[in-house]
Amino acid sequence: MPSRSSPPRSFVLSFNRLSRLPVHAGLAIAALIAAGGGAHAAPPPAELSPAVQSPAPAGAPGPASVALTFDDLPGIVLKPDQAYVDATNRALIGSLKRYHYPAIGFVNEGKLDEIIRKRQIAVLRHWMAAGFDLGNHTFSHSSPNEIGGHGYVADIARGEKVIRPMMENAHRRLQWFRHPYLETGNPEAVKAEINRWLGGHGYRIAPVTIDCDDWEFAEPYDNAVMSGNKAEAQRIRGIYLAYTERTIGWYRRAAQALFGRDIAYVMLLHDTRLNSDSFSGLAAIFNRQNLHPISLAKALQDPAYRTPDDYSGKDGIEWLERWSLALNKELPWDDYEDVPKIIETEYNKLDSQ
Repeated sequence: MPSRSSPPRSFVLSFNRLSRLPVHAGLAIAALIAAGGGAHAAPPPAELSPAVQSPAPAGAPGPASVALTFDDLPGIVLKPDQAYVDATNRALIGSLKRYHYPAIGFVNEGKLDEIIRKRQIAVLRHWMAAGFDLGNHTFSHSSPNEIGGHGYVADIARGEKVIRPMMENAHRRLQWFRHPYLETGNPEAVKAEINRWLGGHGYRIAPVTIDCDDWEFAEPYDNAVMSGNKAEAQRIRGIYLAYTERTIGWYRRAAQALFGRDIAYVMLLHDTRLNSDSFSGLAAIFNRQNLHPISLAKALQDPAYRTPDDYSGKDGIEWLERWSLALNKELPWDDYEDVPKIIETEYNKLDSQ
């Protein structure tokens, strides 16, 4: 399965500008979607009323739960535009509150000085004022594969200078850490060094058990919105939502293959205009999929998260794949779908500019 957990490493204000695409995990992958298939994807699902959400439709999958996690606060954007970042976060936070969804935001403090520091910090305060906790995502969105265990730990420590006192002043505890690219340390000694530091400083690792590659759709979407192309933005939203629903279905089948049941999932999303504009569609997907959003702490009470994570390779892979290695069980790779080629092509075109 592709290791597509985050924008590639070289993004600063935007996603990736000169860098490689994320690495592959090296396991069998299903045939890619036909190159033009995404262009004819179904339109975004109908919006749900924020006040009253209908029961899951007849024939829907059985009930399950999902924790929503958003990486790369205070937001990632194609071009530096503080007003755009502010509006994105207002809309995203407003939707989370309207649907009564718990969530957590993972912060790269290196982003605070990329546009207007005071307003970037205000975005974080807005998340907290709305009742959402913040987590550490390193200062610079670094990789232990590139800077080593010692450098990586230093980057984690640097990434809490603002958010730790912010959380403490609100009588909350900074306890969650999310690995950029889901790269947790290679070789095993480096992973162990990082884990010792995290444990010694009161952190828990936030795993990922649903990853729909939203970041790869987000840069073409920003380009459409910033250029005023509403039709193109709507087209990308439709492809994104259709792909997301199919991919959620795949992760549910993968959990069944490993545990014989649905688990409490942890979904990786990013703080982007794509997700703020698509939120009604995402809520409709959760409704149809009979997925009920819960907190990250509650999700990790599921016994599945006590499965050993013995993986210490270089590739950033999510936890179902890690557990498949530990349990020596196959995942249903035959029907896994990569990001539609039409989106990959648009992303690569922007990335090469």
